[in-house]
Amino acid sequence: MPDPGSPAPLPFGDTDARIAYNRAFFALLRVERSLMPEIAAELRALGISDPLWYEILYATEEAGDGGIAMQDLQNRLFVPQYALSRHVARIEQAGFIRREAIPGAGRGQRLFLTPAAEGLQDRVWAVYMARIQQAMAPRLSTDEAYDLVRLLNRLYG
Repeated sequence: MPDPGSPAPLPFGDTDARIAYNRAFFALLRVERSLMPEIAAELRALGISDPLWYEILYATEEAGDGGIAMQDLQNRLFVPQYALSRHVARIEQAGFIRREAIPGAGRGQRLFLTPAAEGLQDRVWAVYMARIQQAMAPRLSTDEAYDLVRLLNRLYG
C-alpha cells in the first residue's frame, strides 16, 4: 500500500516529470509519420509533391486577390526562408502559383494562385479529410479533438 504522504508515481514508470514533454513531442512525431505516407501518396496523384504545398496554396488562396507576401507566409507556416523558396519554386513550376516582385528595393515577392490551382484545394482537402477522419475518429471524440487542438495551439501560438 502506497504511503499517503508520498507523491503519486509518474505515468509510464517515468522518474522525472519533465519527461512528459519529451513523450508528448515524440508521440506527435509518430502520429505524423503514421499518417503522412498514405496522405502524401494521394496528394502526389493530384500533382502535390509535398504536403507543405497544401498549406502554401491554402494560405495563398485565403489571401485573396492581393496575394500573400513570402515573408508573411514564412511567419505563418514556421518554414525557413530557404525551404519556403524551394517549395514555392516547385509549386510555380507545377503551374499552381505565380510570383510577383513587391515594388521597392528588397521588398520580396507576393504569391498568387493560377487558374490551374482552381478547385485544387477542394480535392486536396478531400484527401486530408478522409485520411484524418479514418485515423482519428475511431480514437478521439470531437470534444477530445477540440481539446487537443487547443493544447497544441498553445505550443506555437
